Amino acid sequence: MAKAYWVSAYRAVNDADKLAAYAKLAGPAITAGGGRFLARGIPSKVYENGLAERTVLIEFDSVAQATATHDSPDYQAALVALGDGADRDLRIIEGA
Repeated sequence: MAKAYWVSAYRAVNDADKLAAYAKLAGPAITAGGGRFLARGIPSKVYENGLAERTVLIEFDSVAQATATHDSPDYQAALVALGDGADRDLRIIEGA
C-alpha cells in the first residue's frame, strides 16, 4: 500500500491567535490519526512560480488514513477553531 502525503499551503495568515488555537488542536488530532510531520515552515528557496508561503508536509500510511484523520471529529474541531484565521489549501497525495 502506498503512503499518502498531506500538503498544506498557507497563502495568508489572517489571525495569528486563531492559527495558534488551530495548531493546539490539530497537532494532536493528526498524530492520533497516524500522521507524521515531515516538514513545516517557510520554504528555504522557491523556484519557477513558487511562493514563499508556509507549507506543512505530513506522511500517513495510506490515503484512507489521511482522509479519516481529516474527517475525524478532533480535526474538524481544529478547523472550527481556525475559522477565517488563514487562507490555505490542503491536498492529500498518494505516494509513488
